[in-house]
Amino acid sequence: MSERDGNLRVLIVDDHPVVRAGLTGMLAAEPDLDVVAEAADGAEAVRLALELAPDVVLMDLRMAGVDGVEATARLAAAAPAVKVLILTTYDTDADIVRAVEAGATGYLLKDTPRADLAEAVRLAARGETVLAPAVAAKLVNHMRTPAAQPLTPREREVLALVARGLANAEIGRELFISEATVKTHLVRVFGKLGVDDRTAAVTKAMAQGLL
Repeated sequence: MSERDGNLRVLIVDDHPVVRAGLTGMLAAEPDLDVVAEAADGAEAVRLALELAPDVVLMDLRMAGVDGVEATARLAAAAPAVKVLILTTYDTDADIVRAVEAGATGYLLKDTPRADLAEAVRLAARGETVLAPAVAAKLVNHMRTPAAQPLTPREREVLALVARGLANAEIGRELFISEATVKTHLVRVFGKLGVDDRTAAVTKAMAQGLL
């Protein structure tokens, strides 16, 4: 809490000046919230948060250099009393899970109404978890979904050759296995990655860092 007037102190982090100005204006209209500083990237956010000790950091997710997840993790380690509330346009499962695992207290989308955003800041300051409805649903679904089975070394070899554009027969000759065995490996790869074709398998594997 601010020693001056008891207001909650907020640090706004976003790489777009117009967005920062808009958020500052929105929160400044709330009598119990004070925006103490703005930061344009994650590194600056960590520095200012350690210097100013705000109650809540309103953190953008994707920024050049140190992104919101990395900045959140650094603050969780160095200043656990500072609560981080992610505010972003991105609501993919991977983004949400990374942010929560890094230590974010909440995760909101930028279409959140002003009143809801202000209330979320208050709740986050109290240590309460704040999630946009769509985000909460995705997080619950992610937790309910069994972890994907890892690819075996041979399956990764087959998929790497698929990525090079080789047909099943060519892959078989390259790995000294039958074409039928190649097809079996691919069926298992498709099942593990949750895809239906070779292109989708390669694309998803690359996105997950498997290739």
